[in-house]
Amino acid sequence: MSTFHVSFPGLGWNFTISNVAFTIGSYSVYWYGIIITAGLLLALLYAWRSAPRYNVNASKLFNCVFVGLITGIIGARLYYVAFAWHEFADDPISILYIHEGGLAIYGGIIGALLGGFVMARIQKLKFMPILDITMVGFLIGQGIGRWGNFMNQEAFGTPTDLPWRMASEGTGFVAVHPCFLYESLWCLLGVAVLHFYGKYRQRYAGQIFYMYLVWYGFERMFVEGLRTDSLYLPFDLFGMEIRVSQVLSAVIMAAGIVMLIINLKKEDPFYANYRRKKGVSRGKGKRKKAH
Repeated sequence: MSTFHVSFPGLGWNFTISNVAFTIGSYSVYWYGIIITAGLLLALLYAWRSAPRYNVNASKLFNCVFVGLITGIIGARLYYVAFAWHEFADDPISILYIHEGGLAIYGGIIGALLGGFVMARIQKLKFMPILDITMVGFLIGQGIGRWGNFMNQEAFGTPTDLPWRMASEGTGFVAVHPCFLYESLWCLLGVAVLHFYGKYRQRYAGQIFYMYLVWYGFERMFVEGLRTDSLYLPFDLFGMEIRVSQVLSAVIMAAGIVMLIINLKKEDPFYANYRRKKGVSRGKGKRKKAH
C-alpha cells in the first residue's frame, strides 16, 4: 500500500490518499481497479442505451464489446512491451504480470477495435455504427479511468508554476502538470459533445468515430508532450527522441479530419429519418414539432 500527501499549492488544496481502497485478509483491492471497472460499467450502460438509436442489436453489440475487452487488454500490454522491451528483456515471462502495471491506452484501443471488428463480422453486423457507439464509451472509460492514475500518483507531467499544479511523493514533491486531470476533463467534455451531436446532428454511420479520432488525437498530441513517462520510438529522428503516442495522435487526428472532409456531403437516409422523427432541423439544429 502506498500513501500520498497530494497538494495543489496554487489552489490551497491538500489531500492524503491511498492507492488501496480496502483489504480482505491479505488481499488488497486497489482504487485503480475499482475506478477502471466503474468506467467500463458506465461505458457498457451507455452502449446498451444507445444501441436502439443506431439500429444495433444490443446483445450482439455486447458480444463485440466482450471480445474487444479481452483483445484490448492484450493489445494494451503488447503495445507497452513493444516500446519498453528493455524492461522485459532479462525476464520475458514478466510480460504476463499485467497486475504489476504496464498497459498503453492506444494499444488497448487498437486491440479492442480489432477484436470487435472480427466479432462484428462473425455476427454479420455493420461495424461503423458499432464504432460510433463504442467511441463515446471509450471517452467515458478514459475520462473516469484517468482518476485511477491520480490515486496511483502516476501519468503526471513536467514541472510547472500554473495555479493548478500538483505535488506529492509521486512527483518527488515537485509541482507538475496534472496530466490525468487534463485528459479526464477533455474526455468527459467529449462525451457530451459527441453524444449530443450523434443524437441530433449525425448524418452517416462512422461520423462519430471520425470525430473521436480528431477529438482525442488533438488532446493526446499535446498532453503527451507534457508527460514524463512516455514511450519512445526505438530510434531518433533528426537527433530527437520521439514519443510514440504523440506521433500516433497526430496521425489519427489527421486521418479523422481527412475522413470528415471526404464525407462532408454524405447523408444516410436512416439518420435523416431519425432527425425528422425527433423534429430536429438540420439547418439550425433547433427542435421543431413533428407533423
